[in-house]
Amino acid sequence: MNRLFFMNHSHIQAHFTKNSNDFIVSEIPLYEFSGKGEHLVLHVRKKDLTTWQMLQVFSQISGAKMRDFGYAGLKDKEGMTTQYISIHKNYEKAFENFTHQNIKILSSNYHDNKIKTGHLKGNRFFIRLKKVLPVDAFKIEEAFKRISKEGYPNYFGYQRFGKGGDNFNEGRAILLGERKERNRKLQDFLISAYQSELFNRWLSKRVEISKYFESFAEKELSNILGWDKESIKKTKKQPQFFKLLNGDVCHHYPHGKAFICEDVYVETARFNAKEITITGWLAGGRTMRSCELAGKIESEYFNEAEAFLEKLDGTRRFAWNFIENPEFKYKEEDAWVELAFTLTKGAYATVVLEEILHKELSE
Repeated sequence: MNRLFFMNHSHIQAHFTKNSNDFIVSEIPLYEFSGKGEHLVLHVRKKDLTTWQMLQVFSQISGAKMRDFGYAGLKDKEGMTTQYISIHKNYEKAFENFTHQNIKILSSNYHDNKIKTGHLKGNRFFIRLKKVLPVDAFKIEEAFKRISKEGYPNYFGYQRFGKGGDNFNEGRAILLGERKERNRKLQDFLISAYQSELFNRWLSKRVEISKYFESFAEKELSNILGWDKESIKKTKKQPQFFKLLNGDVCHHYPHGKAFICEDVYVETARFNAKEITITGWLAGGRTMRSCELAGKIESEYFNEAEAFLEKLDGTRRFAWNFIENPEFKYKEEDAWVELAFTLTKGAYATVVLEEILHKELSE
């Protein structure tokens, strides 16, 4: 999947299964619900169902159409997840005595507006790892501490690319006109996989460049990268692992506006204080682009997408992300490690876990 880990430790032994006991996701809403209004808000818990499968159940018992339901994000099928769903309160009676073996309505509320995609702060994750020896528990804790302090590369996870990892090729074929897909949602998903693959390739290169600066002196870096001496010097002076470059598109963290990095010395201090972060491009038209040195690298990895920009909805995604409220616990009697942390919306807990274990997971 063209991803390079940023930490250098060897593979850590641990057993992970994405089930309802060992993988729990709790959605954090973007705002408090008002307690009044035309929309019923259901706080629901599901297991072994996708969000779409859950909504199909709700549609069948209420008579409402799928498009009538509001949700902030799609949750995985595997594991146990909680999220908020909205529907017009005219359908409220259908949910009063609702029972289902894999779905539970935890509470209900009201709000003035329908919940829309993206209306969440983030997600809280709980992960249990099994068959962990004490020496490996120590390694996991140390890696988790470093990520908690420094952050991690915010790759798209395997879920975006399908079981064969080939969704991005299907998306490219659609853009080239070599494949037709009647299902609009599937078409959009495959095209997004193509955008995500380019993002991952670019981010892996930026991680590789940052590794060079950890390992080589300025003279060697000039020969490896071919950059001018001033750029090498500015980058080498940065104390953190992931290096900022002139022309990077940065973003206030966790909320705010995007802007161009014009002074790496000023922005490095804010980056290390977790006030800002660096973004990568999800190729598409009418999107802020990086420039100068950062722009040259970006162009190299997104060049093939230039022909498709009018067909793509572009945006910027955090390239380097931070975890919040980390918790670690080792239960030696059970040989379990338990991790809990909060991520911004759109980030994958499995990517964090892969960085810790130095192992690629798959469905």
